[in-house]
Amino acid sequence: MAKKRIYSFYIVDDDKDLVEFLTSLLEAAGHKVASNTSSPEALKDIVESKPDCVIADMMMPELDGTDLCQRLRENPALEKTKIVVVSAKAYEFDRKQAFKFGADGYMVKPVNVETFVTRVVRTIEDRMEMTFWGVHGTLPVPGPGTLRYGGNTSCVSLEFSKDRLFVFDAGSGIKVLSDRLMAQRRRNIEAKIFISHPHWDHINAIPFFTPLYIQGNEFEICGARHGDITTRELISAQMDGVYFPITVKEFGARVYFKDLEEEELDIDGIKVTTMLLNHPGKCLGYRVDYKGKSFCYITDNEFYLEDNEFYNPFYVKNLAKFVEGTDALITDCTYTDDEYRTKVGWGHSCISKVVEFADLAEAKTLYLFHHDPEHSDDDIDAKVKTARKLLKQHKSKTKVVAPAEGQMFNI
Repeated sequence: MAKKRIYSFYIVDDDKDLVEFLTSLLEAAGHKVASNTSSPEALKDIVESKPDCVIADMMMPELDGTDLCQRLRENPALEKTKIVVVSAKAYEFDRKQAFKFGADGYMVKPVNVETFVTRVVRTIEDRMEMTFWGVHGTLPVPGPGTLRYGGNTSCVSLEFSKDRLFVFDAGSGIKVLSDRLMAQRRRNIEAKIFISHPHWDHINAIPFFTPLYIQGNEFEICGARHGDITTRELISAQMDGVYFPITVKEFGARVYFKDLEEEELDIDGIKVTTMLLNHPGKCLGYRVDYKGKSFCYITDNEFYLEDNEFYNPFYVKNLAKFVEGTDALITDCTYTDDEYRTKVGWGHSCISKVVEFADLAEAKTLYLFHHDPEHSDDDIDAKVKTARKLLKQHKSKTKVVAPAEGQMFNI
């Protein structure tokens, strides 16, 4: 396990009580903290001390948060110093102004005790934070057999600095993510929801994602259209009043829809690339590249055995090129090898082919995902054991992990 890094913070706020509170949170996590209630004095101290992160209020006498950001950003010696604005102003205009003048993060008071330190550290490290909210496939399987890994279906999130949020698929796991966001009292959420394909276990919990009903939030739901059926139509059809009592017209957030093909997108400096996968219907795999790190979400996908008449080495080669060298490969490992013999053509893969592919693509870490609903925690443990054995036989450098629901990884 990597050693926890200690950072230096400088807090600027004319509220002495808040300064003491934030200082206690950061020091309890082992970090170093200096502070000042006078922004002009703080500016001089910051230039001299060059902290890793400045935490500043927006509304302060003499030199407000926006002006402070601007002054700090004008100094080349503070290029590596991150700035997080913590303000009582929840308005979108003020948030955008803070980012315009150099802030790297923006939080609204009162801060959340449980997430404050994590969010500022994520801003400093400027990393991707990957969290699993559902790891099973086909249908949810709650019960005593899935207590360790969880029984919810496909949903993974990526969080970046500036509170940018990507969500991959909306199986029942997105309800767990929804509960977490609501517990954190997150406001003005802006997020992209990337749908791999519209099979039910990947979209049917969208109606239970509470942030979609809250004004001030903004979401773009992206996925592949199927013939003349758009992504908007695919999502709204399951909420047309016959299958679900609430329609998309009830969404209080600003919700947009985008049809994707095989393409490359630039989203605020985050590169997102898509590729069509081998699965019934139109199914997209996603690759995200950010700050020299990468994440690949490849589910659902079938790797045929070499002796199958439909085996396509060209497809395997292309997908390996798409995934090549990724830090995190999340991929469909629905079946054991014995199970796959009776499931050929169902659109999912067996563990040996997934391991073989991860080694071929030189993925740094393979995350086993989309487990068969019949698979218990013990069955998943067995798949991990098999995968590690096979990787050792391949003399592979790839590591393998079976993530559990709610488990977070830094990329």
